[in-house]
Amino acid sequence: MPELSPRRRLLVLAICCMSLLIVTLDNTVLNVALPAMQRDLHASTSGLQWAIDAYTLVLAALLMLAGSTADRIGRKRVFMAGLVVFTLGSLLCSLAPNLEALVAFRMVQAVGGSMLNPVAMSIITNTFTDPRERARAIGVWGAVVGISMAAGPLVGGLLVDSVGWRSIFWVNLPVGLAALLLTLRFVPESRAGTARRPDPVGQLLVIVLFGSLTYAIIEAPHASLPAIAPFAVLALAALTALLFHAPRRREPLIDLRFFRSAPFSGATVIAVSAFAALGGFLFLSTLYLQNVRGLTALDAGLWMLPMAVPTFLCAPLAGRLVGSRGPRLPLLIAGGAMTASGLLFALFEAETSNVTLFLGYVLFGVGFGFVNAPITNTAVSGMPRAQAGVASAVASTSRQLGQTLGVAVIGAVLAAGVGSSPYADAFVPAARPAWWILAACGLAVLVLGALTSGRWARRTAERTAERLESKEIREAASLGS
Repeated sequence: MPELSPRRRLLVLAICCMSLLIVTLDNTVLNVALPAMQRDLHASTSGLQWAIDAYTLVLAALLMLAGSTADRIGRKRVFMAGLVVFTLGSLLCSLAPNLEALVAFRMVQAVGGSMLNPVAMSIITNTFTDPRERARAIGVWGAVVGISMAAGPLVGGLLVDSVGWRSIFWVNLPVGLAALLLTLRFVPESRAGTARRPDPVGQLLVIVLFGSLTYAIIEAPHASLPAIAPFAVLALAALTALLFHAPRRREPLIDLRFFRSAPFSGATVIAVSAFAALGGFLFLSTLYLQNVRGLTALDAGLWMLPMAVPTFLCAPLAGRLVGSRGPRLPLLIAGGAMTASGLLFALFEAETSNVTLFLGYVLFGVGFGFVNAPITNTAVSGMPRAQAGVASAVASTSRQLGQTLGVAVIGAVLAAGVGSSPYADAFVPAARPAWWILAACGLAVLVLGALTSGRWARRTAERTAERLESKEIREAASLGS
């Protein structure tokens, strides 16, 4: 990639952030619209879970493929293809006649989305080569998540109450088109020096693993053990086969040696934990505010601001802290705040009081605002730049997998707890085990943030980078000969 002027670099960052905005805005807007969709499409709780997880599941399954493909054939080319498919999928979602069609069109959206976030992060990583500039750019990237969380519930609530839930997908159309035109004009093409070969077997195993695991979790409260067990066994078999296959392939879908780096492994698990908490938190909050408290979509969106605003404010601060002091402090703040929020709901039923509900939302927003920048920075730092697409794709995959599992697990726990009881009466006690799970996710962020950000962890990252760079040099030499 040619050296760009500071103004051009900022423009590239803005274009990449536009793609992140529509992808993340889509999730937050959809959460506010869930009750309206439930009434209009006659959907069950598991149906609502699939409306969310069909999107995040496909994203998680295809992100690594998109990252490696972009490194191979060109990041700009893949990024533009993603914008086209995502925008088309959004249009189809707005026209869906039933829940089954909506789920299918959400999967089309996700195919496009899989080509956006990891590729955009790879473009940013290769555009901002100075570590401090890169950390600040990633902080801005994280702030966009806060913007989507702040604007999503309000925009979604306003659209749902005034036009209907289908209009939430219209927001993506002008932004997607503008990002496409700006990318064509201003984003330079780039690719990795060494092209990675496709890994169809690894890709198939990832799809089977994520799909069968999610299905088993979501359908567990409604299906018998004989109906669920085969999918659980299939998920375990796919995981075992993937661990056997990857080390024996010259260029696997994901190089398992990445995980010899403690910061990279820690960032992966932290991403799963944090985004599982986010998915579960949004799912519980939306259903409680509208189906239990009886608020309109717009009022529910306003109630989400105490979570969204701290996320928006804390994300750039986290980026600056990562750039100046490293990832440990932001991760400790994130883990502590998210744990405290979960415990507030689990121990004191925070949702039953306006004051404690407000405090619980603020704590979660602070925690989530601090967690995004250190995840991304830690995942790509220390890795050879040629592997930036794959490394950032693993981080993005971990986010989407976490959100998928969070909605699946929390929704299953809630459905099992409510059972056949009156929904409004049973919701708060049924949600208590779910809040304990979210508190445990926050504790995982706290503990792993402390363990994987010290001197020992940094040494493992340095050794891993040396091995990966040595491998690249050997492969380049063999190709040259």
